[in-house]
Amino acid sequence: MIDLSGKVAVVTGGTRGIGAEIVRTLARQGADVALNYRKSVDEAAAMVKEVEALGRRALAVQADVGSFADAQRMVQDVVEKLGALHILVTNAGMNWDGVLWKMTEEQFDRVIEVDLKGTFNYLRAAAAVFKEQGWGRFISITSINGLRGKFGQTNYSAAKAGVIGLTKAAAKDLGKFGVTCNSVAPGFILTEMGESMPAEFRDAAIQESAVKRAGKSEDVAGLVAFLASDWGRHITGEVIKVDGGQYI
Repeated sequence: MIDLSGKVAVVTGGTRGIGAEIVRTLARQGADVALNYRKSVDEAAAMVKEVEALGRRALAVQADVGSFADAQRMVQDVVEKLGALHILVTNAGMNWDGVLWKMTEEQFDRVIEVDLKGTFNYLRAAAAVFKEQGWGRFISITSINGLRGKFGQTNYSAAKAGVIGLTKAAAKDLGKFGVTCNSVAPGFILTEMGESMPAEFRDAAIQESAVKRAGKSEDVAGLVAFLASDWGRHITGEVIKVDGGQYI
């Protein structure tokens, strides 16, 4: 049984899709959970109510993941209001696709800012807390497209590859302080975004997989909870795919 009782987690991008399911799963396993939002006030409030209905404490903080200052402020708020920080899950991300010869500087910079720098911002803020207390779990959500590349996603693939490198280096920096750092790399997961894709693209992603079905948000969230728990204490610096064999 995964037991996260007494633990406090931060999940970025926790108002919808995979992030929302991670929030629910951590709360079900006993963790108090804080999440950020940029504009989606109603969605953040709804998630807070869900966590509280599970008997856990919850906190929603307005913060742009691309802002170093916002990340520092949010971590400080979490420690002050929830009393601690033990688990960080950097899930927030975006894509803005375009073929390389048409991609604008704005497209490239914004995806790097949110997906890669946003991961750094929150890990940088949490690292001092983890180091001081001698315990921590960092789980970054990357993508199989950060491992293999994807047509029309040079910005996204570069950002997600960077997240993997950042996580592995962080594992080296923080390991002696009782902190593990791992990446989870989903393949095609049927979230609201996936359901809105043109059917031919969705079907093509499913056919790439060995199991010939789309993944669910729970598939990712369950692994995150495992890595956040004592069951995952001897796993660090790893990239674990949740893709039904899509990568192979």
